[in-house]
Amino acid sequence: MPLLDHFHPPLSQRRRWESFHTAWAEALALELNRDLLPPRFFAEVHVKVGSRVEIDVGTFEENGVATLPNGGGGVAVWAPPHPVLDTPLTFTPPDVFEVQVLSDAEGPRVVAAIELVSPANKDRPAHRQMFAVKCASYLQQNIGLVVVDVVTERSGNLYADLLRLMEVTAAPPGQAADDLYAAAYRTAAAGEALRLQAWVEALAVGARLPTLPLWIGPDHSLPIDLEQTYTAACAARRIP
Repeated sequence: MPLLDHFHPPLSQRRRWESFHTAWAEALALELNRDLLPPRFFAEVHVKVGSRVEIDVGTFEENGVATLPNGGGGVAVWAPPHPVLDTPLTFTPPDVFEVQVLSDAEGPRVVAAIELVSPANKDRPAHRQMFAVKCASYLQQNIGLVVVDVVTERSGNLYADLLRLMEVTAAPPGQAADDLYAAAYRTAAAGEALRLQAWVEALAVGARLPTLPLWIGPDHSLPIDLEQTYTAACAARRIP
């Protein structure tokens, strides 16, 4: 099935891109768990849009004074000094449409990730930087990575941002501001140093999607068929 434009009419008026991204992540995880991953590996979907997911740290407050849950046993409450900086931030928590591959050989441990780029990941320099830092953090931990960018309503190339952050000067194709792309990355040991390896495919509305390697170990990669999982996601959301 050719790639559709999920961010402009007519499709954007009929289907929400957030729902489709979730379906695509689910299709990727299903394909990994059903057909690709060896024993003791599994894939999970992580989806978070903006600040809709909140963490409750269990602080109890009465009459404006923080207390411990069971009365505190008479322990004095410590009050921190006023902060030296208290200013609003111009960015919101980043969107996450992610499939993580974990190994439970030594307890659940992330070994690979697939990131589906959202418009919010690209809408301002701070968000693009946050996304690049997340990807670089994965690679520095030898976690295999695939990034898929089909967002047509925002310019800004996250592939190029990641290379700049990691101080890579090579300039393979797919780095223009409006380019759509899918890229697979891994870090490989070279003596005491690391080498970055990347597989990059240009994407275009109306064209078929490629298959990319997802590395789950130094000598083990899986074929991620973006075309097949994209078609499954379209069927799941009844997109003709």
